[in-house]
Amino acid sequence: MVKTNQLQKGDKKLIGAWAFYDWANSVYSLVISTAVFPIYYATVTSKFEQYAINEKINFLGTQWDPTTLYDYTIAFFMAIVAISSPILSGIADYTGNKLKFLKFFCLLGSLSIMGLFFFEDESSLWIGLLLTVTSGIGFWGSIVFYNAYLPEVAHPEQQDQASAKGFIYGYIGSILLLILCLVLIEGHEMFGIDKGLATRISFIAVGIWWLGFAQITYRRLPNNVHNRKPQKGYLTSGFKELGKVWKELTNYPQLRTYLLSFFFFSVGVQTIIYMAGIFGSTELGLPTTNLIGAILLVQVVAIFGAYIFSNVSKKYGNLTALKTTIIIWGVVCFIAFSLDKTQENIELYFYILGGLIGLVLGAIQSLSRSTYSKLLPETEDTATYFSFFDVTEKVAIVLGMIVFGALKSITGSMQWSVLFLAIFFLISFIVLSFVKKTKYVQ
Repeated sequence: MVKTNQLQKGDKKLIGAWAFYDWANSVYSLVISTAVFPIYYATVTSKFEQYAINEKINFLGTQWDPTTLYDYTIAFFMAIVAISSPILSGIADYTGNKLKFLKFFCLLGSLSIMGLFFFEDESSLWIGLLLTVTSGIGFWGSIVFYNAYLPEVAHPEQQDQASAKGFIYGYIGSILLLILCLVLIEGHEMFGIDKGLATRISFIAVGIWWLGFAQITYRRLPNNVHNRKPQKGYLTSGFKELGKVWKELTNYPQLRTYLLSFFFFSVGVQTIIYMAGIFGSTELGLPTTNLIGAILLVQVVAIFGAYIFSNVSKKYGNLTALKTTIIIWGVVCFIAFSLDKTQENIELYFYILGGLIGLVLGAIQSLSRSTYSKLLPETEDTATYFSFFDVTEKVAIVLGMIVFGALKSITGSMQWSVLFLAIFFLISFIVLSFVKKTKYVQ
């Protein structure tokens, strides 16, 4: 077996091992964040007695719209990640222990997902919400360190392809597991269990998949590439590193402008990802089979979308490719606003919408990561720099979920919430237009 320290930066095996973590963790994004769990949550909460009477559910002595409660739960754990990840990544860079942090957050996330098995009724609602928080912290916390490895495993000219490879792996792996979960859930009678139990078993499968396949990545990724020796005062040193990078960031106007554009389109993209399942279930009244089928379509198309826009970026440049995806995301918002459960063939329209989302989902995620990596200055503090990238995304999600939940609570409809997201895409496009071309970003 080739040892980790024998694999040099740019080695195909090293890049492949790094990208394979997407195969492992993307089942969280698909099954837990987008497909099965949100639909399961909507189904379970709709059966609560309080919800049946006044369309509210009781949590901690307060009446909540169930969608708004879910939105705020996501916003809460995203706020925790946004606050903690810069500190943790600064410490990781200072001590060189990115791999250890990656392992810790992966373990936290995967075990939390398995624990969702115990969320089945009103009395266990707190379990579902608590583990939604801890699994989200585990996933997004691990992504900070995973992304920070990109400049260490691939050269700048390789990073677009490496980033796209990771997302493609992620889509393929998550699709495979979602299909298996769908077989279990829809064919639950063949297994002699009810649909709720089958769904909860699928949560255990997600946790095992994530933790198990992550071991392949661990065996190849380097640790402490720059041979830093741990010193006392980790926490203080982490803050110092964070402060140093923050000051450096002010000297790179292109990077700052790009991060601002990234913030605004992340508000829209991530909110749509999290709320697609609940939107289809609650707002459009679509059955579970149609919802998961549409989400599967998104994942399949996203594989080709990431590949197509990777080539568009190679031919026309990152900025042109990103602008194109942002325009399409804006169109998605207007189409979603126009949908209504009373329309004929609403399922077909939802599938068309899913195909359009898939075309740009993998593309914008892949391009945003690689474009940021290319704009970074020469530095050893990659984790700290990427923490700003990740914090920007997390704060965007917090804003997006709060806005979405508040508008849903005020208007009683998620369609106005979706339409409002188009404003964020418009602002993002305008800001991105001020980013100038560089040697690697065209």
